[in-house]
Amino acid sequence: MHKQILILIAAAMTCAAINAVANPSPTPSASPQKYTCVMHPEVVMDHTGNCPKCGMKLVPLKKEKPKPHAKIDNHSTHAAMKHDDHEHDQGMHGGHPPSPGFGAAGEMHMSMQSSVNIADPMSRESSGTSWVPDSTPMYGKMFMLGDDMLMLHGAIFPRYTNVSTRRGDDRIDAPNWIMAMYSHPFSESTQLGGRLMMSLDPLTEGGRGYPLLFQSGESWRDQPLHDRQHPHDLFDELSVSLSQKFDADLSAYFYFGYPGEPALGPPTFMHRLSAMDDPDAPLGHHWQDSTHVTFGVATAGVQWRNVKIEGSSFTGREPDENRYDFERPRFDSFSGRLSWNPTPNLALQVSHGYIKSPEALEPDVKRHRTTASAIYNQPLGQDSNWSNSFVWGQNKDSRETTQSFLLETNFQRRRDTVYARWERVEKSGHELVLDDVDLDKIFPINAATIGYVRDLTHGRDVDVGLGAQFTINDFPDRLNRYYGDDLGYAFEFFLRIRPSLHNHGAREMEGGAPSAPK
Repeated sequence: MHKQILILIAAAMTCAAINAVANPSPTPSASPQKYTCVMHPEVVMDHTGNCPKCGMKLVPLKKEKPKPHAKIDNHSTHAAMKHDDHEHDQGMHGGHPPSPGFGAAGEMHMSMQSSVNIADPMSRESSGTSWVPDSTPMYGKMFMLGDDMLMLHGAIFPRYTNVSTRRGDDRIDAPNWIMAMYSHPFSESTQLGGRLMMSLDPLTEGGRGYPLLFQSGESWRDQPLHDRQHPHDLFDELSVSLSQKFDADLSAYFYFGYPGEPALGPPTFMHRLSAMDDPDAPLGHHWQDSTHVTFGVATAGVQWRNVKIEGSSFTGREPDENRYDFERPRFDSFSGRLSWNPTPNLALQVSHGYIKSPEALEPDVKRHRTTASAIYNQPLGQDSNWSNSFVWGQNKDSRETTQSFLLETNFQRRRDTVYARWERVEKSGHELVLDDVDLDKIFPINAATIGYVRDLTHGRDVDVGLGAQFTINDFPDRLNRYYGDDLGYAFEFFLRIRPSLHNHGAREMEGGAPSAPK
């Protein structure tokens, strides 16, 4: 009896095999469900869980039949076939996600592109055309409008600040900014992008800005500002970009901003995750990334895999004291930048620029600025991350050459964030507005800050955190006559209000992803 049963089973299996060969057709069992990350679509797994890059929940890959005339991106197909070997795929393709379209087995990829370059993942996008590591988590709210994407970012820091020494001050204020990024794909390889960034600093900070010991740059009532951070303009960026992907590895773009940010320096401090919880600007801001609000910028860039070279023509003059107007574009300065993201966790850049007449009070100054930076980001699992930045900047004017060094770190684990910043900046007596006898001297200034934020609300569209930070300044004894011989310090208590970690796309995918660009 057992023998007969075995014979029947063998016969049934043989018939099934013959039928499968004679009539091949895909079945659910032949194509098991796979899961991907909305922010990192190059990650594909055969089980649920969290993204190894950003910690977001993996969502099911949607399956659709390719349209008769759909263009299949060979790079996407190749990447999809190698998703199970993620590190190998990163090494072969420089960490780029596949372009929108169909991958292996007709799987639909919903990749989120940068608004500047369709070849880049959104997580790489930062201020202007600069890059951060691909693994950088994003805090924002995303909306899909058909094939178009709109992403909103921002932050506000209601706070009390107390700064010591004779040049210090105490006050209540609220530094802030808000930004919108928009992209419209014309095809799988061409995209139009737009960005708008605004700040209500002119209202919350007033014309003089907020107290920040040893800060310098720009003016108020025709006098150079010192020991204060100037407010930002109402309009900090209004830009459009057009990008084209020529093949899997080669792309190019054009960016125009009025105002905008040229290809000079690292990502601006408020867009670096290592600095995002610190309400204060770095003391080396005007050595590193102060050109982020420039009225008239034209940038062209070419990218091969994860290496990018770009050049800009822009207006050298920094914004004037009227924070509500649009100033005359001059296009009298230029810059070039080389960027490289060798791994998903690392972003490197070097840049040089010629800046004509950066300060309105010194129209004859011609400045050469050189910068280099390394940004390292390490995801530590779901809702945990560690971000670090090193930035060097040098200003070479006709009368002096000064340098700045900066180290930042930000460790976030669920509701808790600890951050720190160390700076060493060489500032002249002229920058610090000292007496004539000290105008031409160079003073090394050191500043160390440590801070902590505890989120009161977390992961519910808006994160509201209660924070505090403490800063110690070290400066030469010769400056005691201006600042006093007491310890230079500052402390502040603040609320940090910003969008939660981006996961809106995941919910969209679970409920039905929008179609890929046609």
